[in-house]
Amino acid sequence: MSMESPEHEAAPSPPRNRTKETIRAIKWRLGLVLFALVAIPVLLLPRRLAVGLGARGGRLVFLLMGKLRRKTVAHIESAYPYLGTLEEWDPAAGTPEEIARRTFANIGRTAVEIIKLYFGQGKGLVDRTELRGLEHVRAAKARGKGVIFITGHCDNWELVAHAFGTNAEGMAVVARRQKFEPLTRLLERLRNRHGNSIIYSEGAARQIFFRLRKNAAIGLLMDQSVPFHEGELVEFLGRKAWTTTMPALMAARTGAALVPGFGHREGDRHVVEFFPEIAPDPSGDPIATTRLLNRAIEQYIARHPDQWLWVYNRWKRVTREQQG
Repeated sequence: MSMESPEHEAAPSPPRNRTKETIRAIKWRLGLVLFALVAIPVLLLPRRLAVGLGARGGRLVFLLMGKLRRKTVAHIESAYPYLGTLEEWDPAAGTPEEIARRTFANIGRTAVEIIKLYFGQGKGLVDRTELRGLEHVRAAKARGKGVIFITGHCDNWELVAHAFGTNAEGMAVVARRQKFEPLTRLLERLRNRHGNSIIYSEGAARQIFFRLRKNAAIGLLMDQSVPFHEGELVEFLGRKAWTTTMPALMAARTGAALVPGFGHREGDRHVVEFFPEIAPDPSGDPIATTRLLNRAIEQYIARHPDQWLWVYNRWKRVTREQQG
């Protein structure tokens, strides 16, 4: 029996916090029920038809969810002037609203494909995915220091990992645990396949270091906002964003190669393209190296603007004063 005095006992959560947690848990459970209901027709339909309906569903969400639509368009509008300065940008990509509409269609396609993958119907998707630039991966592996793949929430990022694990040698993907534990377990079942594995971001540095020492491959989605104590403010699409500097720090410490790799759609199939490794900034400054890594993601977005996850607020938690 504990002999702690009352003042050392854990204080009960405030009622408001408990109410928020309850509401969040209900939302997640409703989301899982919706996932199951949507999954049934998706699994019964042929792949091409299901993916086509997914695109229509995404466009319908674009029309019906005004708040999310406006937020997405605003994100594109804020980056639009900067995108226009990049060599890879094609003005024919259209207006921010046109890009947003196609983005929602791509999210709908991706959702359908993930359902197919999760329930074991993704072989056709993986087999039809082409890997380009593997010579850059082989050159990086030949150095024997490990490889850190720099990528983002582009195209169908789950399929990218599956295709690499199936047709190459697999990787350990760095991910965050979901706030709703059943969703974490659901994603684990999807990601721990085809030679891939997960490293959770909490305390990930030691595992990453250990694997790189064995010349393994690590996949890291760098386009997520991190808490201020986990990263630095680094420019991204013309504005400062909280960005992880872990890849830059790990490359400096271990000599691992930093190799960009992204997926994109070509017609009804996917292409995963790898690019030459990015040399760390000569100054050794991790922020300068991280800026180079962000630029690789920006170049991808400029080439395929409707296949990045614009609905996500990449610049959250950055104040006006910090933006300067």
